[in-house]
Amino acid sequence: MSDSKAQHVDRQKYRNTFVRGAWLFSTILMVSACASYYQKNFNFNNEFERGDLQQALTTLEKNSKQEQGRARFLYMVNNGLLLSILGRYEQSNEYFEKAFLFGEDYHINYLNEAASYFTNPTITTYHGEDHEHLMVLYFKAINYLKMNQHEEALVECRRLSIRLNQLSDKYSAEEKYQRDAFINTLMGIVYQSDNDYNNAFIAYRNAVEIYENDYAKMFGMQVPQQLKYDLINTAYWTGFQDEAEQYKEKFGLQDYTPVKPDAELVFFWHNGLGPVKNEWSVNFVIDPVGNNGVVFTNPELGLAFPFQLEEDDHKKQSDLKKLQVFRVAFPRYVERSVYYNTGTVQLDSNTYTLELAEDINKVAFYSLKKRMMQEFSKGLLRAAMKKVTEQSVRKEDEGLGAVLGLVNAMTEKADTRNWQTLPHSIYYTRVPLKEGANTVTLTLKADEQHSTSHNFTYKVQKGQTLFHTFSSLESTNAPYRYY
Repeated sequence: MSDSKAQHVDRQKYRNTFVRGAWLFSTILMVSACASYYQKNFNFNNEFERGDLQQALTTLEKNSKQEQGRARFLYMVNNGLLLSILGRYEQSNEYFEKAFLFGEDYHINYLNEAASYFTNPTITTYHGEDHEHLMVLYFKAINYLKMNQHEEALVECRRLSIRLNQLSDKYSAEEKYQRDAFINTLMGIVYQSDNDYNNAFIAYRNAVEIYENDYAKMFGMQVPQQLKYDLINTAYWTGFQDEAEQYKEKFGLQDYTPVKPDAELVFFWHNGLGPVKNEWSVNFVIDPVGNNGVVFTNPELGLAFPFQLEEDDHKKQSDLKKLQVFRVAFPRYVERSVYYNTGTVQLDSNTYTLELAEDINKVAFYSLKKRMMQEFSKGLLRAAMKKVTEQSVRKEDEGLGAVLGLVNAMTEKADTRNWQTLPHSIYYTRVPLKEGANTVTLTLKADEQHSTSHNFTYKVQKGQTLFHTFSSLESTNAPYRYY
């Protein structure tokens, strides 16, 4: 055999070996790539959902290397929330502080961002959603309040104020999630517990305005009745008599007279579990439009996205036109519907209704919906860059091009990371207490036939405000609970 023929055979063997190896690698990649973030952390999620929180914490500890990984924010907040429910508030706040600082110091890795267009967005570091960063400070403040550390809780309120201002600056368009009514309500509650009625009144007033103008339109939510009372009370105690009367008239509470109780209980109910991110895909058809441009269209969904190539990329455009149909993956939320729908707290013969203050599920869905055009644009650009490269390789070697096409298909994946231990929604009420021992009964109802009750006893001093959170992890698919 001549040297040239031998070299040709060697090259052919090498190419075949490479192709087989690439196919094997692609198959392995496909198996791992298909799993969502929830599925990759199934053991932890399953333990948490069934209320085995200590085991869930152990599972997290076994995966401590995640604290340095691309989803480190989620590792920190999951630890923080678990430790908070378990009553280990100081340790909980250590993790929440790390999560807060991560959000403050986060810088985009532009190399990873660029690489994500040739693979998928999961190779980038997860920064966290806007509402997730607010919830970090909410839980931190609640932890401090439970430890009776009001000054530290007020620090978190100031941080929340800064974060809310950042949100307002970040978005200029109307009807975007840029103000949070519940966080303003929480700030008012903390200020009121510190007898700072002036700042409490300002926070409550802001909360009412956001409920009326933002939450009513975006989430179909109304001003909680308890917030109306709190606003009138703090206006009255601050000396704003005219404002107090105006709000009594506005809310139809003309007969209400503010009275300071001996002590108070602020009860928060964390109902159910928030949504998880999943993946959905769309098949697009390429329609050439000339001028080095193509349009990605999906007639079924009525979608059309133009993509412009560089002037010197006319060859790539020709390659792109041959592709006809391809798949692009996008993130979506999947709701975990709550099991319980209503809750009350009873003290003696008086019943206090737990009122919806934050629907985290709706906030998450709405926020993602508002940025879906951005998600579409990123996904289509990613697919286009992959396909152009694939066609260029096919010209040189059809086999390698086919392998690259398979790799491209297998790596096409949406980013399904999100904080999946958050509650579905948050309710609250304020209960006046007498000095000494008080026993209250929490009742949660799914319907008239299905309910559960829990008793709690509090020993309180005159002028004291106590804080309690109850977490029910039930959903229609997983009827488990922990409190």
